[in-house]
Amino acid sequence: MIRLLFVEDDAMNRRVVGDMMRIAGIDLTEAGSGEEGLALIEAHDYDALLLDLRMPGMDGTEVISAVRARTDTKAHLPIIILTADATPGLREDCIARGAQVVLFKPVAMEDLYMSIARAASGETLFG
Repeated sequence: MIRLLFVEDDAMNRRVVGDMMRIAGIDLTEAGSGEEGLALIEAHDYDALLLDLRMPGMDGTEVISAVRARTDTKAHLPIIILTADATPGLREDCIARGAQVVLFKPVAMEDLYMSIARAASGETLFG
């Protein structure tokens, strides 16, 4: 079973995506902020991180940087960005910071499932 951490500040988005992940049999933990997500990463092991970019307080780019700055194996946690922000160059910036894949909302659930499964299996993803 895939253990996924989903960091998203919008409660409705957490609920919708969370329900879909649970239906797919994914062991999901939810966090409502970047700070909460980092605390969960510190305390638990996950196969992948599904991360919103635009959040109040610590945003997704800061979370990526904090994860990649770790000195333990959690520094290699696969990161999948799920964002509504389609700013030109955003995908490339996120990949350069250490994300494996960037998906834009609304995302087809099959694309999300495939990205999570591939990331959790250790497959190198860029896109």
